[in-house]
Amino acid sequence: MRRKIYQNLLEWKKISNGSSAMLIEGARRIGKSYIAEKFARQEYESYILIDFSKAPKQVKGWFDIYLEDLDTLFMNIQLHYKKKLYPRKSIIIFDEVQDCPRARAAIKHLVKDGRFDYLETGSLISIKKNVKNILIPSEEDSIEMHPMDFEEFLWAMGDEMLMPYIQTQFEKKHPMGDFHRRAINLFRQYMIVGGMPQAVLSYIETHDFEKVDYVKRQILKLYWNDIKKYAEGTENRVTSIYDEIPSQLQKHEKKFRLSALKEEARMRDYESAFFWLSDARIINCCYNATEPSIGLRLNEERTTLKCYMGDTGLLISHAFDAHGIVNQEIYQKLMFGKLEINEGMLVENIVAQMLTASGHKLFFYSRYDEKNAENRMEIDFLIQKPIITSRHNISPIEVKSSNRYTLTSLKKCINKYSNYLSTPYVLHYTDLKIENGITYLPIYMAPLL
Repeated sequence: MRRKIYQNLLEWKKISNGSSAMLIEGARRIGKSYIAEKFARQEYESYILIDFSKAPKQVKGWFDIYLEDLDTLFMNIQLHYKKKLYPRKSIIIFDEVQDCPRARAAIKHLVKDGRFDYLETGSLISIKKNVKNILIPSEEDSIEMHPMDFEEFLWAMGDEMLMPYIQTQFEKKHPMGDFHRRAINLFRQYMIVGGMPQAVLSYIETHDFEKVDYVKRQILKLYWNDIKKYAEGTENRVTSIYDEIPSQLQKHEKKFRLSALKEEARMRDYESAFFWLSDARIINCCYNATEPSIGLRLNEERTTLKCYMGDTGLLISHAFDAHGIVNQEIYQKLMFGKLEINEGMLVENIVAQMLTASGHKLFFYSRYDEKNAENRMEIDFLIQKPIITSRHNISPIEVKSSNRYTLTSLKKCINKYSNYLSTPYVLHYTDLKIENGITYLPIYMAPLL
C-alpha cells in the first residue's frame, strides 16, 4: 500500500538527521506499523521493531533500568531481537508505544545519545492515562496518519493518472467532461469500502463486499474492545456516544443531540467522552462557529457539535448491522445510489473525513432566529483560507447527496456575510460549474479545497 506519509518520513530523516524522534499518531488499523516498518526496511541498513503490545516485561523494564547505561540497553535489545544495529545507519521502531510510557520518556536520552534514529507509533497516545506519569520529550516530532485518502485508494486500484487530471481541472476550474462518470464510480467505491488499508486490500483482492465488510467489522470490534479496556471511568458514556453516531447523522441537521443518550444530559457530563473518541481518532468532531468570520476557533461553540466517524466505510458497517453483516445487496444498492435511505449521512461524513485529512479543523454554521427567517441558516462546513487577509477569508460549503436540491441557507449566508466570505462551494455528484458566484464541484474534489 503506497501512502503519502512516506514522503513526510523521508523529509524528517533528512532534516532531523538524528536530532529528533518521529511519532506517527492515528487510529488503530490505519497502517502505522506497516508504513513504519516499510520505511525502516527501505531507508536503513538495519532496524529493530519493538512491539510493546506484546513485548515481554523484561524488555519494557530495560527502559527503567538501563537509561544510564545505554551500551547495555542496546546490547540487550540486539540480543533479544537477534538483529545488529549500526550507528547512524539503523533505526529502532517503538510500535504501540503507549503500552510502554517509559520508553517514550526515554526518547530524550536516546536521541541525545545520537547512535540511532527512532520511530514511534501510537494509538490513544495522548490520553491522560498513558502520559500522566512521564515527561513528554521535546525531542519528539509528530505526524498524524489518516485512513487512505481518495488518491491513495486510486493508487491501490492501479490508477495513477486520474487524480492528477482531477487536480488540473480543479485548478483551471474546467469540467471533468468524459472522465467525470469514471471518477464518480471510483469515488463511490472508495466511500463504500473506506480507507482502512485491510478493507481496501480485501476489496482489491476479492471485489467481494461481504468479505470487505467482515474486515471492517473486525476493526469495529477492536474499537469496542479498546473502549472497554482504556476508557476507564467513562466507558459507558463513550459507548453510548459511539453507538448513537449513525442515528444522529441520519437526522436532517446531523447535530448530536445529547438528549438521545439520556434525558437532561449536559455537555459538561459527556465532554470527556467525546474527547476520548476524538483523541483515539475514531471520530471527527465538527463544532458550531457562532459567526463565519476570521478566527473560527475564537467563535467556536463546543456545546453544539456534529460527530462523524473517522472512516466512512466503517460508518456503513456500523450503521447497517441488523444481521451482524452488511449483505451484498445493500452494498450493491449503495454503489448505484439505490438504497432507500438519506445518503446525506454518508456523503457528509466522507467530506468531513477528506477535509480532516487535508488539515482542516471542522466547523459548521447553524443559526436559529425565531423572529427573522433571513437569519435562520445551516451551513455544512466552513473552511478558512491558508493565508489570512483583511476580508473574505471563509468559504462556506454545502454538501448535496442528490441532484435535486435547494441552496436557501447558502444564499442567505452569502447575502448576510458577504464581507467575510471567500468562494462559496457546493459539493455534489455532478460536474464542475461556476454559476452566480458559487463554485459547484464534484464531490471527489473536496480534498483539493
